[in-house]
Amino acid sequence: QVQLVESGGGLVQAGGSLRLSCAASRRIFSIPTMGWYRQASGSHRELVAAITSSGSTNYADSVKGRFTISKDKAKNTMYLQMNSLKPEDTAVYYCNAVSSWWEYWGQGTQVTVSS
Repeated sequence: QVQLVESGGGLVQAGGSLRLSCAASRRIFSIPTMGWYRQASGSHRELVAAITSSGSTNYADSVKGRFTISKDKAKNTMYLQMNSLKPEDTAVYYCNAVSSWWEYWGQGTQVTVSS
């Protein structure tokens, strides 16, 4: 089992920055894919960014050039650096870890961007 704990959410003005963290209860080098998802009120959960065990990344078109996903294997932590935030980035952000056999989610952290 993998426990994921997000932190770093909050209220920020448009154009500002936040860094989300996802601390994992096991060595993240062994997790094939980790990612950040978000769910705005009344909307479906959507992929924001993902990173594989080899370091390959992919991003939703809406965040390309503004968000950066990374991980620190020594700290067993994944990050999402969010710059140039927009009101439409407001959502609950979830950390995700997935392999061929299992999938785990964090509890989510709220990000609110005011205009």
